[in-house]
Amino acid sequence: MAQIFGPKANGITQIVLATAAVLAAVAVILLVVLPRSSWATLVGRAPQQPVPFSHQHHVAGLGLDCRYCHTGVEKSAFAGLPPTETCMTCHSQIWTDAELLAPIRDSFTDRQPVAWQRVNNLPDYVFFNHAIHVNNGVGCMSCHGRIDQMPLTARGAPLTMQWCLDCHRDPGPNLRPPEAITLMDWQPDTDRRELAEYLLDAYDIPHADRLTDCYVCHR
Repeated sequence: MAQIFGPKANGITQIVLATAAVLAAVAVILLVVLPRSSWATLVGRAPQQPVPFSHQHHVAGLGLDCRYCHTGVEKSAFAGLPPTETCMTCHSQIWTDAELLAPIRDSFTDRQPVAWQRVNNLPDYVFFNHAIHVNNGVGCMSCHGRIDQMPLTARGAPLTMQWCLDCHRDPGPNLRPPEAITLMDWQPDTDRRELAEYLLDAYDIPHADRLTDCYVCHR
């Protein structure tokens, strides 16, 4: 009786199965792991800017409050970027001839905004209101990370749908009292869960379970 499979069939089968396993693993990495990696989310990456602005120097070193430059954080859907006039409030007096700040001086002279590159940018189909979060106890650090430790501004959080939903499902632990919103090194001086319950009530967020409804972020 003739054999259907030759003597090399077992070896070929093993190679095929091993290749299939490797391809399956690669597919899992591409479909599951890669989209959540910092390579895809850009967490920790600082885009090249026309001026290497250092939050570490201005926030931690000089003690500037976030709201001095980002004036829209409490009243607008967008935090906003400071106009060149804000930069020149100080730099018309200090570092006036620094080559590093030439784009700032040119912007002020030409009355053209500096072409800053966005660090955090949500898709157009996502509705996000900056003021709603800030006025309801979400601190700057929760989304932007320790901006006071960044010589160059990098993305501090993945800003993926899953990341947002994790907070919306249980916002309490991420809430702060109003006076701590912009503080980078703030830590609660009481039990975190008790404080969360208190702040949920203080900010009038009684239906936190509704924060995961589709219309909240997609309108």
